[in-house]
Amino acid sequence: MEMKIRRISLGLSITAVIFLTATLASAKLDVGSTIVPNFCITLLIELGLSILAILLLRNIMTIRIALPQFKTIVKPILLGIATTVLINATMTLVTKLAGEKIEIPAALAKLQPWQVICFVFVLASVAEEVLFRGLLLNLLKPLQNKSYSVFKRRLSLPVIISASAFGAAHLVLLTTDASALFLVRIVLFTTCLGIIAGYYQEKYNNHSYAIIVHMSGNFLAIIASFSLQQ
Repeated sequence: MEMKIRRISLGLSITAVIFLTATLASAKLDVGSTIVPNFCITLLIELGLSILAILLLRNIMTIRIALPQFKTIVKPILLGIATTVLINATMTLVTKLAGEKIEIPAALAKLQPWQVICFVFVLASVAEEVLFRGLLLNLLKPLQNKSYSVFKRRLSLPVIISASAFGAAHLVLLTTDASALFLVRIVLFTTCLGIIAGYYQEKYNNHSYAIIVHMSGNFLAIIASFSLQQ
């Protein structure tokens, strides 16, 4: 038990340090560019530090990335999209019933469609998954024998912890003027997407599944971006 607690503490501590370092460093390195938004600096630093941590910890963890088979990736993609639609539609309804304005992420509203594809669909999906599933979930892999049954699916402790950490990371929105309902919407969405990403990564022992699930969740951001340009 003590060893498990140490492993969890190590994983969460390293993840928190990387996330906070990237967030704070990007604030100091504001490039003031309309082409490359500042959140990209955060993601690039996060990605670089995550890869460095994985390399330094390669003796106690492994990460496998391989091209998934088409027949096994369709369901994760559809589930990622369905979860995105369900959560956002539900929270949109709740927000309207509460008489509040439907919010759009400020960063998304300022981006051109090509920027959303490059920086949200690709970069954000890769950088965040390398940190929360590539590093954190794989570091906690020795604990995967501890699991819970949810909707007849076995969710291991590493999957739950990495998804919860991913959702909690979005509490950084507390530093903005985002409403409480919008914050709940983002944290709920990212946590659920993280569970799906982690579940399929662990099921197939392949980090590509987590990245592709994340991309499927971010796909609607592309559609929203094109809609905003109309």
